[in-house]
Amino acid sequence: MGMTMTQKILARHAGLEKVVAGQLIEADLDLVLGNDITTPPALKVFEETGAGTVFDVEKVAIVPDHFTPNKDIQSAEQAKRIRLFARAQGIVNYYEQGEMEMGIEHVVLPENGLVAPGDCIIGADSHTCTYGALGAFATGVGSTDMACGMATGTAWFRVPEAIRFELVGKPSAWVTGKDVILHIIGLIGVDGALYESMEFTGPGVAELSMEDRFTIANMAIEAGGKNGIFPVDEKTLAYLEKYAPKRLTAGTYRIFRADDDARYAATHTIDLAKVPPTVSFPHLPSNAKALGTFPEVAIDQVVIGSCTNGRIGDMRMARRILKGRKVAKGVRCIVIPGSQKVYLQCVREGIAEDLVEAGAVFSAPTCGPCLGGHMGILAEGERCVSTTNRNFVGRMGHIRSEVYLASVPVAAASAVAGRIAGPDEIGVRKEG
Repeated sequence: MGMTMTQKILARHAGLEKVVAGQLIEADLDLVLGNDITTPPALKVFEETGAGTVFDVEKVAIVPDHFTPNKDIQSAEQAKRIRLFARAQGIVNYYEQGEMEMGIEHVVLPENGLVAPGDCIIGADSHTCTYGALGAFATGVGSTDMACGMATGTAWFRVPEAIRFELVGKPSAWVTGKDVILHIIGLIGVDGALYESMEFTGPGVAELSMEDRFTIANMAIEAGGKNGIFPVDEKTLAYLEKYAPKRLTAGTYRIFRADDDARYAATHTIDLAKVPPTVSFPHLPSNAKALGTFPEVAIDQVVIGSCTNGRIGDMRMARRILKGRKVAKGVRCIVIPGSQKVYLQCVREGIAEDLVEAGAVFSAPTCGPCLGGHMGILAEGERCVSTTNRNFVGRMGHIRSEVYLASVPVAAASAVAGRIAGPDEIGVRKEG
């Protein structure tokens, strides 16, 4: 019996010829990630290990992003603690607020060339699975595992089974990777891939942009997945040529493809042409409904950005919808680019200007409102359409507020309409 993409990566990093689902292994790590929320408790455990120094100063990345720019004294103290640790350890990939490389961790790491095909990555953040878009095995862990990973450069895994998602067809106008993953989570549920690898294959993969793939892999965890992973193709290599040229030149990556006889717990065929613009209603990502199948929902706020939809392609899409239009009276629209590089590109292309003129607030890169942290907290009874990844009770503020997950086109159109709406409803011409 053959192996899946994930199983091949884990076998290589465990120094084994073969692994099977359920097997316990110890694997070498290519990268260990933490942020300003998860790193402080990891430092306490790291000190208790007695390691003294991290296993490799180039293979640990720390990104303050959740409560930065610092929202209060406590967040400032947490940022200070990890800053001092990074300096003392000589950690190369510490992305300090104010530097060009800073931003939201899952946008920053790929665009700074830290992720490549075949990598084995752990991060003390559940959305670390984002990096599967580049053909890497990447999964979220707790702060204790992060600490041990920093000390030893290894981690224990139970090799996951896999679910194959065979993508066929081509998405219709205004349908993005966000719609695809919300549609899938609606089909299988928030525990439909519990501790399983979500492996995306088929001819439809070629129809998805890298932004689409990052979004889909990012939200694998919302279906309970251990990781999400895509095969490497020409679009992947073009992305790496732009953002990780040193890895390509040095050849420090490896492309893995699933064996023809690999075993899957289940296979789902997803016809991208039949995926509608999709909105997940409160209070679960699985509460997915096709646009146009539900009564009018008036809204108070729109958030565009996050590690799920904060890349330059997302910003360009938001501009296409909002340029020359106005955010509806009584609606707050907050746009958050995923990194300083994305922010600067928005300035250079005039995106920031167009969004501000439309009535949006153009924010510094931060996780901010996604986790109910700052810069967009909801009051009791308020409703928000958001391109973030979770809509649990109280996720973005008051426990009696509501978050509706949607794609960038739907979120931007909703900001103009003052209710959940698609681009067609506000007169935006369909794409190609």
